[in-house]
Amino acid sequence: MSPSSNRLLYAVLLTASAAVLLAGCGDEGRMKSAGATPTAVGPVRLWPELPPVTAPPNDYGETDTERVPGIKVPGDNVRALDAVTVVRAEADAHPDEVTGVDGLYQETVRQLGTCEEKPKSCPVLAPYYRDLTGDGHEELIVGIKMPEQQTAVRVYMPDKGGLTRVMSTSDQVVSVDLAGRDLIMRSVSAGIPGYEYRTAWSWDEPQHAMLPTRDEIVRVKSARSHAPKRSAAPQ
Repeated sequence: MSPSSNRLLYAVLLTASAAVLLAGCGDEGRMKSAGATPTAVGPVRLWPELPPVTAPPNDYGETDTERVPGIKVPGDNVRALDAVTVVRAEADAHPDEVTGVDGLYQETVRQLGTCEEKPKSCPVLAPYYRDLTGDGHEELIVGIKMPEQQTAVRVYMPDKGGLTRVMSTSDQVVSVDLAGRDLIMRSVSAGIPGYEYRTAWSWDEPQHAMLPTRDEIVRVKSARSHAPKRSAAPQ
């Protein structure tokens, strides 16, 4: 049989098989179209004529790290440390700082001095421990309650027998979670009812610090639930 005859026989058999297959499917098992496939659209750069940026961005202190004075960490075991002592050592090193990564309200500093006598009013929360840097040693994670519903979150890394603060931030915190080696903070979104900020802090080896690597605004409630309730119409 010639090649052309083979192709003709193959086409006839294929057509017959397809007809049998479609006849046996019925409406219930019939394949249905998913609709038109959307056209892929590649990235488009807007305003390519914009000049390159020459001014440095604002420095918010995310990369600022500092050795905590007077704190020793034998064996790089941060579980042996007292969190109040660590925070107090930082406060003593920056007595006039009330803003920025080292800042604490004066009221908070005064409360630090009474933690032993009045533990219930101590602003330092129970510490947590997690290896956030991937070096095999746990970091010390500390929360500090402050006025105006603010909570400071600080992370300390054992470093050559001492302690280095590798993260410090404060906000109106809703919650703090640990997910793997990320520290995820949820905080109030100012001016946007029903939404919150969610920031993931991750270890950055080149900066040798925890950095806010992912930041997003997330809807947590329907905006309609924040609308003022209307009074019932008189009957």
